[in-house]
Amino acid sequence: MKQATISMLLFLCFAMVANAQKAVPNVNVKTLDGQTLNLKDYISKSGKTIVIDFWATWCSPCKKELDTVADYYEEWQKKYNVELLAITIDNQRALAKVPGIVETKGWEYTIFAGNEEDMRNAFNFQTIPQTLVIDKNGNIVFEHNGYVAGDEEELEKAVAKVAGK
Repeated sequence: MKQATISMLLFLCFAMVANAQKAVPNVNVKTLDGQTLNLKDYISKSGKTIVIDFWATWCSPCKKELDTVADYYEEWQKKYNVELLAITIDNQRALAKVPGIVETKGWEYTIFAGNEEDMRNAFNFQTIPQTLVIDKNGNIVFEHNGYVAGDEEELEKAVAKVAGK
């Protein structure tokens, strides 16, 4: 009897750890016009499923991913009530190129700028693109690093699951 109780407690502890979700960290980003805002607050007020895509102007796979997702984004917004936050980690010098790239590409995403070191530390990633799906409670429920054609299908499945579809 004692062995069964211990086994059950160990199982429950493992299940709780396995299902634990990371909350979006308390970190600041800037809009392209220079306003500072707290990312956690922004997400909590949105009431939407959020996709965060960390990228930079010098990152070809990042731009390919954002270009590909752009083809689906309008449909995803309607179907899943999702918002994509494209957070550039460009340095101050490269940041000047961001508005032009966004306009040329026709990206309809919410664009923020984040300090590279702060973003890497807060979200614990090394390379970009780094893509996250955040549920309506502000929990990170999906993480993906890198981009190859077809990754957008995996991303859509994660978004659909969070949206309950």
